[in-house]
Amino acid sequence: MSAAASTGATGSEKAFDAARAGDDDAFRRLVEPHRAELHAHCYRMLGSVHDAEDAMQDALLRAWRGLSGLEAASRLRAWLYKIATNVCLDAIRRRPTRVLPSADGPSTDPSAEPNEPLVQSVWLEPYPDERLGLEDGYAAPEARYERREAVELAFIAALQHLPGRQRAVLILREVLAFSAREVAESLETTVASVNSALQRARKTLDERLPQRSQQVTLRSLGDHRIRGIVERFISAFESGDVDAILALLTEDATFTMPPYSGFYRGRAAIADSWLMPSRPTDRLRFVPTRANGQLAMGAYRFDPEQGKYLPIALDVLTFGDAHITDVTAFRMPELFEAFGLQDVPSR
Repeated sequence: MSAAASTGATGSEKAFDAARAGDDDAFRRLVEPHRAELHAHCYRMLGSVHDAEDAMQDALLRAWRGLSGLEAASRLRAWLYKIATNVCLDAIRRRPTRVLPSADGPSTDPSAEPNEPLVQSVWLEPYPDERLGLEDGYAAPEARYERREAVELAFIAALQHLPGRQRAVLILREVLAFSAREVAESLETTVASVNSALQRARKTLDERLPQRSQQVTLRSLGDHRIRGIVERFISAFESGDVDAILALLTEDATFTMPPYSGFYRGRAAIADSWLMPSRPTDRLRFVPTRANGQLAMGAYRFDPEQGKYLPIALDVLTFGDAHITDVTAFRMPELFEAFGLQDVPSR
């Protein structure tokens, strides 16, 4: 082992001993390297950035109070995941399952007026992966899903259809690559129970996930083509060019707008809905960003009373080959701050 590695290990052990003795600054240093991944884990479990933040803070508080019972610094990461997972399971038992409007049920009649938005707490929220430091690649060779792949909207939506313990088992085993024994210890159950839960969870996900993940699709398209599609999408909406918007969509594309429960399926339905601009307009502006490992953009509309652009929706795009298969427009302006989109575009 190198001298640097030896020093690092000693430093970690010193911080661990100091934290166990009640040094809160040492505890913060000890858990800081794990914060981003724990937050992503809580998001996968709960489908909400805000719920994930609450769960992570609760987990860290429990860890601080119980650290004296942990005997070795080498066990810290697994121990933190055990606490965070059980905090999330408690939350799942108390709260409704978060979904996307298009997950179940028929699409909306495009001639109908938009319904009243439902309370936000029933809907999935988008995840600002770049801002929260989500890494590329797999957690370990044994993992089945890439870390970015495992926050894609389709993946998170599919997870929410699993019972809490199945959800926890699948994430811990297939995303984070913990062993069956480690997961059994975390959930205080048997290895056989973990393996059985994993088998059932895999079946549900295989039925609900698309054949190809967004990470695979985006890599096959390449940055240059993706950038061109996004630029044409923005230009078409800002200029009110409905034909250009529809040309970017697949024939059976969906347009979903949480917290509204309705959604539109197919170019014709989308074209006839209230979503499409009825005339050329200079009242919309879009700022590109990333969410859930996917391309996204903040949408703003000009408010003449205030004389400035105000946020209206965070649009997350899902691609299939060279066309857009799904637009999930989160009409929740309160989400913009988490994506670093506080700045209002100029006219």
